[in-house]
Amino acid sequence: MALIILGHPDWEKSLANKEIVNGLVNSEANVEVRNLQQLYPDFKIDIKKEQEALLRHKNIVFQFPFYWYTMPAILKQWFDLVLEYGFAYGSTGDKLKGKNFIPSFTVGSAENEYKTLGEHHFRIPEFCKNLEQTAYYTQMNYIEPFYFHGTSLNAGYTEEEVKSKAKRQAGKLIKLLKTLE
Repeated sequence: MALIILGHPDWEKSLANKEIVNGLVNSEANVEVRNLQQLYPDFKIDIKKEQEALLRHKNIVFQFPFYWYTMPAILKQWFDLVLEYGFAYGSTGDKLKGKNFIPSFTVGSAENEYKTLGEHHFRIPEFCKNLEQTAYYTQMNYIEPFYFHGTSLNAGYTEEEVKSKAKRQAGKLIKLLKTLE
């Protein structure tokens, strides 16, 4: 069973992330989804409930849209509060040791915009160092991120294109989760 920590700040308007999560939920993969924005619209995260959810699962998927070169605020708040000293790190903080840390996100812009001479100057993996370090620091197994570009309808991508890419990403995640069981 896998835990999906969903950090989308506007779930009702989501296209790509919703398609990915629905693909996981409607598959043979056994998943629990924690939609942070629905659970904690006031950002007052129940630390103990979230830690209990983490303890129930070996595979943790962090699903979110890539916002301003990082994760949305609700997911950052979750990391700041839930991965606390004595639980996730520190002399007695080994509760996540050996669990799989699986980043899965969507990027609005085109892939060619994320390169040294592109509009955003860096490639996507360079923006993921904080995720990798978090996994390392909490003794989790970092799985290379699942992501795809071109989810912004404002940038000219069609709804069908975005949904098709999202379905492929969901399929890749399902395949990974099966191999990690």
